[in-house]
Amino acid sequence: MLVIALDTSTPAVTAGLVALDDGTPRPLAERVTVNPRAHGELLMPQLLDALAEAGHRLGDADAIVVGSGPGPFTGLRVGMATAAALGQACDRPVHPVCGLDAIAAQAAADGPLLVATDARRKEVYWAAYDAARARTTGPRVQRPADVPVADLGVAAAAGEMAEALGVPAVEPRYPSPVGLVRAAREVLLSGAEPEPLVPLYLRRPDAATPGPRKSVVPGRGAR
Repeated sequence: MLVIALDTSTPAVTAGLVALDDGTPRPLAERVTVNPRAHGELLMPQLLDALAEAGHRLGDADAIVVGSGPGPFTGLRVGMATAAALGQACDRPVHPVCGLDAIAAQAAADGPLLVATDARRKEVYWAAYDAARARTTGPRVQRPADVPVADLGVAAAAGEMAEALGVPAVEPRYPSPVGLVRAAREVLLSGAEPEPLVPLYLRRPDAATPGPRKSVVPGRGAR
């Protein structure tokens, strides 16, 4: 099985082609560029470069996985919209994957794990995992000082904000194509229908619906 993997939920623009043989993801080619301002410009060119390096075309893929966040609205929607368009154009299933799960799936650590990425506003997106990398808590968004690290009993932390949590930091810092596919491995191999492509924002949008306009006409009792 060939799987296209995309993620734009972090500052890293991630695209690649992964072979899922006998349940073990194997990277064929990937491109990862850390540039939080260029998700839209880099994602498709990187994917096409990776496909060319692997000797495949878009239509050769059997499925697509895409990071569904948590992440900032602007970057996250680039990857999800691109994956949805590719799935429709190539008639392939598109599976959303929590980006924190993808990092945890490839973390170089034993035992319980914490994963944290940058949520901006001096906050982190985080989730906790057991030794088998099943998610036990989260995802949530909080200030690093408010994350209950001691209560979670974790031995290490991964993700770009791992150093802010006061436990040993391990790789990776960002989701990789193999990590995305590994996190979605069971559903990919089962042939189950994909979950809806719903982004994990974890915050209310900054924009608010305008309230009623204030009247500029003087009241009846005005003189």
